Amino acid sequence: MSDAVLAQYVRDGVVESEHRGYLLALNADGSVNFSLGDTDHLIFPRSTVKCIQGAAMVRAGLKLEPRLLALGSSSHSGSGEHIAAVKEILALAKLDESALQCMLDKPLGESERRAWGDAPATRIAMNCSGKHAAMLLTCVANYWPIENYLDASHPLQVAIKHEIEILAGEQITLTSTDGCGAPLFLLSLAGLARAIRAITISTDPVHQSVMQASRAFPKMVAGNGRLTTQMIEAVPGLYMKDGAEAVEVASMTDGRTLVFKVSDGSLRPFRVLVHAGLKKLGIDSPYEVENVLGGSAVIGAIRATF
Repeated sequence: MSDAVLAQYVRDGVVESEHRGYLLALNADGSVNFSLGDTDHLIFPRSTVKCIQGAAMVRAGLKLEPRLLALGSSSHSGSGEHIAAVKEILALAKLDESALQCMLDKPLGESERRAWGDAPATRIAMNCSGKHAAMLLTCVANYWPIENYLDASHPLQVAIKHEIEILAGEQITLTSTDGCGAPLFLLSLAGLARAIRAITISTDPVHQSVMQASRAFPKMVAGNGRLTTQMIEAVPGLYMKDGAEAVEVASMTDGRTLVFKVSDGSLRPFRVLVHAGLKKLGIDSPYEVENVLGGSAVIGAIRATF
């Protein structure tokens, strides 16, 4: 197998379960600090490339204040604040939520989903609606059609693909469709790490506007109680973004970068892996032990293998 064991679920000293995957940590100069698994393995980066999608939109003429730009690069929790901000972006395009073409969904955040209750799923509550609203505004600014803004051949999506290829230093060999309906580009784990490091250390004002907005408004990037928000708030200079099927990226302004993908798509070891990976790079981060319980007693923990 080309992947490696990243984390173990330990009960009374016995490894009960394992999470395999791929991990790459880069030093500030781009050299490899640490890796597990085949870092040339191809993955779908999912929502971890939203900062790059956002940068491509800014380059194409998207103009948003930092708070809304962070939302345009987010996987938001679906709070009232998030939904109101999506409406702000749509209003700038003189559109309403009927123009959104992301999938119908309920809020992503746990408390937000509970509060939503039995109300039907909507497009604006979907965690990618901020990105889709920003896509629509970019299209309006360029007089591009909005009816097919998710087509891989649309000028917007061509621009996004180009931005990803330039930053990753590799050609996209396959375009699929993300869970939200937008084009999704296959990348190597190493290519994703290069892309995140490149956009982080870039002096291009386009790149810096997106990264600075996300660091300044972490609750817009994710939401209350979410690991991404907690970490960005706690570690000065940190950028972090998660993606579906257990993909994670994190970077510091000096270029230190962490990227991993858990093979089974499980989010269970995320907190452990983020903390251990950042520690490898010399970055202190808040950490709560992921305990394994036997009844009400703590009899083990989830632990990183490195």
